[in-house]
Amino acid sequence: MKKILFALVSMFMFAGIASADNDRIVPFDQLPAKAQKFVKKYFPSDKVSYVKEEADFMEVSYEVVFTKGTKVEFTGQGEWKEVDCRYSTLNDELVPVQIRDYVKTNFPDAQFVKIEKGFRDIEVKLTNRLELTFDSNYNLVDIDD
Repeated sequence: MKKILFALVSMFMFAGIASADNDRIVPFDQLPAKAQKFVKKYFPSDKVSYVKEEADFMEVSYEVVFTKGTKVEFTGQGEWKEVDCRYSTLNDELVPVQIRDYVKTNFPDAQFVKIEKGFRDIEVKLTNRLELTFDSNYNLVDIDD
């Protein structure tokens, strides 16, 4: 029985490792329509360098990288998960108004360079190098410098 269980576990582990590198470059028009619309709305003049489709064990996600270094990650349904502007700043419209107001009040000279939506929180990175984490009700829960 132990040998059979070990064999099954080994097969699943091998299958997981074998499928872990199922990334491939795809044309922009293969992004979900919602993701295409997002890119055209928030990055209308930025040139797309490449689009990568990442196929994990149970889900597909996409990563759009622009020639200026900005990166946007999307779920398989086209919902954005992360926007990282390495050499520029975010469009403020991407940041919920409650978070914008908090930052404007407490860090008036800072701008947003990254935003990441988690299951229960939203994390933003500012030009002053602070990383702020807000809960689902937009209450500040953590500051990292």
